[in-house]
Amino acid sequence: MSNGRYKKSGQPRRGAQGRGGKKSQLPTYKRGPFSWLIIPILIITAMMLLRQWESIDNIDWDDFVSYLENNQIASVEVGETEIAGKFNQAGIASRDERASDSFTVDYKQEVVGERLVELLEQSEVKWKFSKQHTWLWNLLGMLFPILLFVGFLYFMFARNLRSGAGGMLMSFGRSRHRLQDKDRVKVTFEDVAGVEEAKEEVAEIIEFLKNPKKFQRLGGRIPRGVLLVGPPGCGKTLLAKAIAGQADVPFFSISGSDFVEMFVGVGASRVRDLFKQAKENSPCIIFLDEVDAIGRKRGAGYIGGGHDEREQTLNAILVEMDGFDTNDQVIVIAATNRGDILDHALTRPGRFDRQIFVPFPDLKGRVDILNVHSKKVKLGPDTNLERLARGTPMFSGADLAAIINEAALAATMSDKDYVEMADLEEARDKVRWGRARKSRVIDEMEKEITAYHEAGHTLVQSLLKDADPLHKVSIIPRGPMGGATFALPEKDRTMFTKRYCMALLQVCFGGRIAEEVFCDDISSGAQSDIQQATNIAKQMVLTWGMSEQLGLISYGPDSALKNQMYVLPGEKEYSEKTAEAIDSEVKNITDEAYKKARELIEANKDKLEQIAKALLKYETLDADDVKLILEGGELDKPTVSDLLAAEQAKGEQPKPEQKEQQKQ
Repeated sequence: MSNGRYKKSGQPRRGAQGRGGKKSQLPTYKRGPFSWLIIPILIITAMMLLRQWESIDNIDWDDFVSYLENNQIASVEVGETEIAGKFNQAGIASRDERASDSFTVDYKQEVVGERLVELLEQSEVKWKFSKQHTWLWNLLGMLFPILLFVGFLYFMFARNLRSGAGGMLMSFGRSRHRLQDKDRVKVTFEDVAGVEEAKEEVAEIIEFLKNPKKFQRLGGRIPRGVLLVGPPGCGKTLLAKAIAGQADVPFFSISGSDFVEMFVGVGASRVRDLFKQAKENSPCIIFLDEVDAIGRKRGAGYIGGGHDEREQTLNAILVEMDGFDTNDQVIVIAATNRGDILDHALTRPGRFDRQIFVPFPDLKGRVDILNVHSKKVKLGPDTNLERLARGTPMFSGADLAAIINEAALAATMSDKDYVEMADLEEARDKVRWGRARKSRVIDEMEKEITAYHEAGHTLVQSLLKDADPLHKVSIIPRGPMGGATFALPEKDRTMFTKRYCMALLQVCFGGRIAEEVFCDDISSGAQSDIQQATNIAKQMVLTWGMSEQLGLISYGPDSALKNQMYVLPGEKEYSEKTAEAIDSEVKNITDEAYKKARELIEANKDKLEQIAKALLKYETLDADDVKLILEGGELDKPTVSDLLAAEQAKGEQPKPEQKEQQKQ
């Protein structure tokens, strides 16, 4: 079941879980008195520039006199040192086409003042003396460049000073956290399920934020930092929000990558700004999501030296967390799914005092999570969330939320009144393996090989008592697979016995053996089966000590030594002779499982063939169908073609309104 064709149920993909807060309101800005002063200055400036840009020709005195004598001027306005006027149609016609219809003349009043008046009175030109400019206008003309420069400084620097020291350029050093006030944090412990132990561990933090004097009475010190470690999608962010909502305090949220910028020293500056604002708003919670982005181990064997930006940011966090007083009601909560790579100075007591593991939910936790997410969904009477939880081992809270949502969407698209169990199971398969590709055209020979392949898995899964119970088997392509066999574990396994591991190996080899026995050939569909079986066998030999030849010795990588900088990745801690013994023992285990699975299939060839023929006919069989076949019974249910024909006939039937119209 590999190479994009066949797949057995295994580890699911994991996503993220969390809830977004309400949309924040836009801030309101007030215009200061200086802003109102800038507006008229800009208007006056624009008017002066427009006046200067107006096309006006400057002519000589003699030309002006000539135009007056020839009656080519329409109007004149006499100023102190300048005459401004406009030409009439005759004057415009006598000039060049590119010339302007307005003109100015420079003159000296003491030289031609009396003669100018006589010329204007003798002509038919409308003329008048211009108004004298006041001293205020002249003053504005001189002060305008200075005011313009001051306004530029105001908009470029002064307004940005409100955001922090250094103005606009230094605003990079401000923290980019998202603040949710205590009135807006609506998430409580009722919205968090599947992590009961983690909720109990953080209960005292909530009590400290509510009543700090209770702890000061006996001299106890509350943990300054809490580190949430766990796989993605298990609810670490949601748990941090619930702590803030339960304690009714503000919630400062920021990601580890938000501290790092292209400018050196910005990360440390943002850390100082974040902790400063948090202390001003105490009691509160600081949540550092994905802290491994800046909290990785330091040392010569790791990327970055003493001047690395990430290392400076980490040092700033260490200093700020040491700077907390006993009475500072600021709790730092960090979340990561890579707790093994964090620096030891960050996780020591006094900083992140407490590490809380947020694991995948167990069976009861999955049921609780499904109940939480299904509150707003209309479920049908046939839905069984406990059965669905049994079929989703190693699913995270985000995966379970996606199952409920996908089922609701599928039921809506099918015009159903509620979500049925079939919708939930289809959503589970879709979240794990992808959408079923029912329209894909499959070659008959390939379809037959797939049917016998999956029938081999199904037979071995059903007959071995140490294997997980069968849930269903399908040869409908889904995602990259051509078919799949699904198990339904009765319980969550916290340990693996040798019998269970050998049963898993036999189930993995069942598909390849069925191809050999019935198809007289083998295919690449067993790629993922072989890979899965190899990994299990290696774990049995290297880590779990299940090999009689090698004994109780761990040959796997030691996490304690691996974290030290002098151990190179991929470096073996055993000799070549031991490596040969390991390879030989892995092959012996897989050969033994292959031999037992082949004996089981050879003894039940007729039952396997019946399962394969039923798969070719119905494409999907559940556990009850397989049980009936193994007991010698025959299936009597509609095939896929019958269901498609019934659905098509249902769509072609006229509606009641159409029937009434036909009768009329």
